[in-house]
Amino acid sequence: MEENWLRWAKQIQAIGQTGLEYARDVYDIERYQALRELSVEILANYTTTSREKIELAFAADKGYTTPKVDIRGVVFREGRILMVREKSDGGWSLPGGWADIGLSPKEVAVKEIREESGFETRAVRLLAVMDKKFHGHPPEPYHIYKLFILCEITGGAAAGSVETSETGFFAEEELPPLSLQRNTERQIRTMFDFWRNPGLPVILD
Repeated sequence: MEENWLRWAKQIQAIGQTGLEYARDVYDIERYQALRELSVEILANYTTTSREKIELAFAADKGYTTPKVDIRGVVFREGRILMVREKSDGGWSLPGGWADIGLSPKEVAVKEIREESGFETRAVRLLAVMDKKFHGHPPEPYHIYKLFILCEITGGAAAGSVETSETGFFAEEELPPLSLQRNTERQIRTMFDFWRNPGLPVILD
């Protein structure tokens, strides 16, 4: 479960950002800007992310505040799950990333799998929609929804990418060290539950 301080910082940031979108009075603008700066200060003091990086991230996000969407492709081969090794932290994750403007969730999943692992796939079904705050990820500035989409291989071959250094298939009892910002052990094991029981309903937080 998300820590209170992190939830409050995100809410303060959202109030400030949304207020700046609609405020016209100069004093209201100053107050909303102060709220955004307060949220940056809280996050910089309680996380390992630098103040400068947080400010840059928030500066790029404008308009009415909504959750970000992270999409993960879930691919099995002979009972093993496809994972890629992230260059950023050395941990392993399901291939995926932020949703892209102009692409559907299925299209994003297929694109990310191809770019990060080298495999061509087709999307089969949605497995889960998870709110990241409920699943034990390290703290970060954003409120994030995670979509897990089952895909099946249609071609291609294992290959690294700009963001990933290795590609592999892993049995449930042989999981590698994970990139916890991207996926947790419980989430990966939940994907194996779907492999064993294809008729399970979609998980919805």
